[in-house]
Amino acid sequence: MPNSVELLLTENVDNLGIVGDVVTVRSGYARNYLLPNGYGVQPTESAKAALAERRAHVEKEMAALRADLEKTCELLDGHEVTLERSCNDQGHLYGSVTQHDIVAVLAEAGFTNILDRYIRIGHAIKRIDSYPIPVQLAPDLKAEIKLWVVADRPLDFDENAADEDGQADASADDEAAPAAADADAVPEAQTADAENDN
Repeated sequence: MPNSVELLLTENVDNLGIVGDVVTVRSGYARNYLLPNGYGVQPTESAKAALAERRAHVEKEMAALRADLEKTCELLDGHEVTLERSCNDQGHLYGSVTQHDIVAVLAEAGFTNILDRYIRIGHAIKRIDSYPIPVQLAPDLKAEIKLWVVADRPLDFDENAADEDGQADASADDEAAPAAADADAVPEAQTADAENDN
């Protein structure tokens, strides 16, 4: 078998083509995956004719899906969603937010056609905050939502921060007091020296 072969797809194959497409693939891929699973056949004219009706049906479905994705993209762009998570008082989550978590909260908001693979998380979400989340619906269809990750309970974070600030201010005052005392002592010493000279 040559290094590459032509096959007529009998099913839609992700990242390859749809029913009725004639594709050129590596012979190993054809022999080990496409042919054994019934995803491709030799591209004869009779085979193409037999698949013509199915192909027309698939193209119609894909056009409807495309229109649906375009509408979703328009509605989704700029949308804000909120996700409640357990965390400690410093706002660190017990576990990170996943693509599936975001899909679930979008489904609750009415976006039921969003798949996990559409969600693009650039880095792990591990703390309470707001995050811009790209949603790639198709190679040329991209929206961005705003995800608010909030605590599922009141936090003592602000009080702790205030206590730390208070302690810092007190320490600064304690350090400033001896410095001020030293500054006061300098003029007194200079006055005493002047009197002695007289």
